[in-house]
Amino acid sequence: MSLFVLDTDTLTLLQRRLPIVCERAAAHASETAITVLTVEEQLSGWYALLRKAKKPDKIIQAYRSLAENVRFLSQLRILDYDEPALRRYEDLKRQKLNIGKFDLRIAAVALQHGATMVTCNVRHFQRVPGLQVEDWSK
Repeated sequence: MSLFVLDTDTLTLLQRRLPIVCERAAAHASETAITVLTVEEQLSGWYALLRKAKKPDKIIQAYRSLAENVRFLSQLRILDYDEPALRRYEDLKRQKLNIGKFDLRIAAVALQHGATMVTCNVRHFQRVPGLQVEDWSK
């Protein structure tokens, strides 16, 4: 069985119900996962929105959106960032692939699981040796 790891941008497209991404995710529902790093990125964004909200209606909407996001994330398989992934990340970092820390960590988790990385940023992730990459947004 194949495993597909959605990066944060692809997960956002899924949450926004982009039809082509939803179709591909549905076709691979039992084989799709995200990483805990993507969870962190998403929650950090919601926390920032909460801190900026000043008016009661904006605060309520921010908390409502946060709750919806947490419920959505809880339905997905979430892959850990563990010691083997950390070692893989450190090896990739030494290769100076010109990829940001979060994306490199997500790639390390995907590699550790022998997964295909699903991203809109194919050119970026293709720099990672041995990483299979697909774009479900096209």
